[in-house]
Amino acid sequence: MRKIKDWPEAERPREKILTQGPSVLSDAELLALVLRTGDAASQTSAVDQARLLLSRFHNLRGLGRATIVELCETKGVGPAKAAEVQAVFELARRFGGEELNPGARYTCSAEVYRHFHERLRDHRKEVFIALLLDSKNRVLREVRISEGSLNASIVHPREVFAPVVRESAAAVLFVHNHPSGDPTPSREDLELTRRLREAGELMGVRVLDHIIIGSGQYVSFVDHGLMG
Repeated sequence: MRKIKDWPEAERPREKILTQGPSVLSDAELLALVLRTGDAASQTSAVDQARLLLSRFHNLRGLGRATIVELCETKGVGPAKAAEVQAVFELARRFGGEELNPGARYTCSAEVYRHFHERLRDHRKEVFIALLLDSKNRVLREVRISEGSLNASIVHPREVFAPVVRESAAAVLFVHNHPSGDPTPSREDLELTRRLREAGELMGVRVLDHIIIGSGQYVSFVDHGLMG
């Protein structure tokens, strides 16, 4: 197997991106630039390894969901390369999300969806997040409350409202994902939201919404009339 440096210059991924731009490169060629080197033991180039990874995980989205352990199961991919691959996908998720930083004013569920969608849509476990806001619905900070199993997230009002009290937040908004990709609220989601709303009322904290992130879609409890 020839090394990439032995290929005709016009076929090398790095030279192609420099002379023609990134849009002309295939997924495997772009990924090869991240991997940088092949595997001498198996006589595979970086492009070969990229193709193996894309085949193993079916596509870029599948590859983006892979763990370090899963990536390292591909011959020639060690912890360093696996970390580089994960870093690229994490950058892509952050780039793809709409900014909702401290000081930004919350106005609608769609902007929360755009902020969290890329980050949460491929997460394999349920992640429950509280977005703390001031009296004018400006974001104070984001707090990750829990990370659950593959299909459930255990959240207690005590854990949720502890940071709310510490930050003297006037309002809170809840966000979590469904690993299945279907954002339809479960019975547990409905019950949890009811309990959190009751706890908020007792503490004088407004619970603005609960937004469930799926794959390419979301459900807002407020928009769907589920807040009671």
